[in-house]
Amino acid sequence: MASPPDTSKTTKLERYNSYLRRVNTTKLLAASSKLLFRVTLLVALILIFFFTFNYPPLSDTPTTAGHHLHTTSHLLSSAFYGSGANWEKEVRRSSTPRRANGFSVLVTGAGGFVGTHCSLALKKRGDGVLGLDNFNSYYDPSLKRARQKLLKQHEIFIVDGDLNDGELLSKLFDVVPFTHILHLAAQAGVRYAMENPQSYVRSNIAGFVNLLEIAKNADPQPAIVWASSSSVYGLNTENPFSESHRTDQPASLYAATKKAGEEIAHTYNHIYGLSITGLRFFTVYGPWGRPDMAYFFFTKDILQGKPINIYQTHDNKEVARDFTFIDDVVKGCLGALDTAEKSTGKGGKKRGPAQLRIYNLGNTSPVTVGKLVSILESLLNVKAKKRVIKMPRNGDVPFTHANVSLAYRDFGYKPTTDLSTGLRKFVKWYVSYYGIQSRVKGSNPSA
Repeated sequence: MASPPDTSKTTKLERYNSYLRRVNTTKLLAASSKLLFRVTLLVALILIFFFTFNYPPLSDTPTTAGHHLHTTSHLLSSAFYGSGANWEKEVRRSSTPRRANGFSVLVTGAGGFVGTHCSLALKKRGDGVLGLDNFNSYYDPSLKRARQKLLKQHEIFIVDGDLNDGELLSKLFDVVPFTHILHLAAQAGVRYAMENPQSYVRSNIAGFVNLLEIAKNADPQPAIVWASSSSVYGLNTENPFSESHRTDQPASLYAATKKAGEEIAHTYNHIYGLSITGLRFFTVYGPWGRPDMAYFFFTKDILQGKPINIYQTHDNKEVARDFTFIDDVVKGCLGALDTAEKSTGKGGKKRGPAQLRIYNLGNTSPVTVGKLVSILESLLNVKAKKRVIKMPRNGDVPFTHANVSLAYRDFGYKPTTDLSTGLRKFVKWYVSYYGIQSRVKGSNPSA
């Protein structure tokens, strides 16, 4: 009988081959893992490099017109702002004028109400415009972003940054030889100063000084036009308000910071030869306006059926304002820019006397708040639920009235829009922007 075949050698060989396959598979997996890790790391480094050198960091903390100071993003800005060729290209393109002898204007607060309208007007006539705004949350940032989108459609670039970021401002002046600055960035609002006083100091004083420090060392030094306020007249009782009237009795911290700005402007003009023009705005209103203004939130509350407060003085007089339509204010701002003389300093040193001016920009026709509400009721086809109450002691003044003869003499400023006409344009924009279907007169966008 034959013996069974010896399979031990075959079995051992198969086990050995299986062992080799496992070893090779393990080595292959290890090598693949290392390769995958290295590729992933390389891709991550490439992405970091790309985003770092093509996009400046975004400011997400309010200072210029808001609540808190830069911290981390401020520290990072010195390393990364303006490092990207794409960013610098956008800055240069936006600020380059298209007309002969056109201006190159840095507009601070370009995402704000007046800043947006002025930027559009400057760009329309062929000037170069570069915006700067920190898009803070003092009021709805989405409205500011919508304005930014509007400006982008007209090839106006807004740098997302803060006045107190000196390294960013220095970089902008390194990239662009600005001929003018239209400084409109500020912490606005009289009543809010009682809640957050430090924001007014950071923006309206520290931010302004920081901007002037950069401007004084620029070559060439730009001419500066900036927004003061009718609030500086404070407790003044002479009417109409004229530039020669006293402004040493501010009724609010906001007014005090604006008055401080006027004195700071005088100092930098005197020492460094900066050409500086201050504009005292009187209750500016119109499309794309500020939600914290009475005409804006009255419109909102009337349409929503909510009661509105109408103030009276403590001696039972009606509160009145010199409401000034945005188009008239824009003409005044451009007139001030057009007549601004060149600064006389160089290398941070004054070489000769420099222009220093201050003007009222108002409508010259005060209207009571009660009349304002009546016009809105007519335009909205809604009866307001009114509550007449005494004016709180929060810094508001009972009456404003502008004498604009000086602005008329020097650059032809002449307001032409009455309150009814201006509010009609505002209401038409309001119902269109917020998509409100209502009985509003003339609210049809095609009308």
